[in-house]
Amino acid sequence: MATLCGTVLRTTKVAYRIVRYSGENPVGFDDASTSLDGWFGHDAEVETMLIQMVKPRRKQVLLDINTQRDYLLADGHGCIRNHRRVLTHIRRMMAWARIHDVPIISTCQVHANGNGNGHTGSNGAHGSNKVPYTLVANRISFAPDTNTDLPRDLLRQYRQVIFHKRCLDPFDEPRIDRLLTEMKAGEFILIGTTTEGEIQAAALGLLQRHRHVTVVVDAVGSYDLHEAQMALRKVEAKGAHLVETRKLAGTSHLRLVGACPCPSCQRLPAKASSFIHEAN
Repeated sequence: MATLCGTVLRTTKVAYRIVRYSGENPVGFDDASTSLDGWFGHDAEVETMLIQMVKPRRKQVLLDINTQRDYLLADGHGCIRNHRRVLTHIRRMMAWARIHDVPIISTCQVHANGNGNGHTGSNGAHGSNKVPYTLVANRISFAPDTNTDLPRDLLRQYRQVIFHKRCLDPFDEPRIDRLLTEMKAGEFILIGTTTEGEIQAAALGLLQRHRHVTVVVDAVGSYDLHEAQMALRKVEAKGAHLVETRKLAGTSHLRLVGACPCPSCQRLPAKASSFIHEAN
């Protein structure tokens, strides 16, 4: 990239000087006020402009943590608070990643013996499955084990890599640790569950590895609002950026989450109020 930048700068500056010192202005530049100098500026300004044009964009990776039925659907074993709002923004972020060809690394919480508490999925159980729109067609999945083996050019072959994990901290799984530590990415964007648990652990682990971390605050869910706010303040103090979905993916008129069958997610006000009353 440095060689390309240098070549573009030299070629353009030479062409600019030939026209500039030929004594003629190109068509459309008839007076001094619209001469080449007025249009392009001095050499230093031209160089700055060209560097900005050819400067590579920071490579972004979407880190999708535990976007599973157990956590995000009302009938899950450990549904988070305010799941409809979180699902809406997760759907928006996944659409943004597809449109902009952003690689997706996903984790799914499992327990091999199926004896996890109510806030975890069981290996192979329906509740540990991912919400449908958090999956892309070209993907690969890895079971939880102690291996660190990964295919070459993993994220060039697949749009989404899914790791099943048995622990809260993603970095306690050897394969996840290796990939997140070794991959060349400019920014990791975090969505999913839970803010006070896996999101915090993943953000701190990445920050310890000197990575740029962005947490999409309205696309992460929690059980305890106070603990979640404390977790966000902690990762922000360590250097993470906190943003809302609209800053990255814009806004949308879409309000139906399309995955959870509860009345609140289906936008049925009368039934939703009775549903919430019964739940309380």
